[in-house]
Amino acid sequence: QVQLVYSVGGLVQAGGSLRLSCAASGRSFSTSAVGWYRQAPGKQRDLVAHITWGGNRNYADSVRGRFTISRDNTKNTVYLQMNSLKPEDTAVYYCNFLVPRNDFWGQGTQVTVSS
Repeated sequence: QVQLVYSVGGLVQAGGSLRLSCAASGRSFSTSAVGWYRQAPGKQRDLVAHITWGGNRNYADSVRGRFTISRDNTKNTVYLQMNSLKPEDTAVYYCNFLVPRNDFWGQGTQVTVSS
């Protein structure tokens, strides 16, 4: 069984900041490349950032320079620091493997950015 514990997202004013976390059961989550995904209503779920086991990071163009992904492998936890938030960042945010597993999405966490 897989259990994901998301931090609470929230309602944030444009230009504000928010830090998300996702804690997962299972050793493989801490030893594999993982990422943050997001899905806005009516839109495809997209990868926004990922981090490898060795700490290499990559970002989607839409968030590069504003978001930072990090991880604590001892806690099986991945983080997403979001700065300079924009209304178009509004979405449900999910964590998963870089090669995602269909049973790892969980409920995600809602982030709403007001203009």
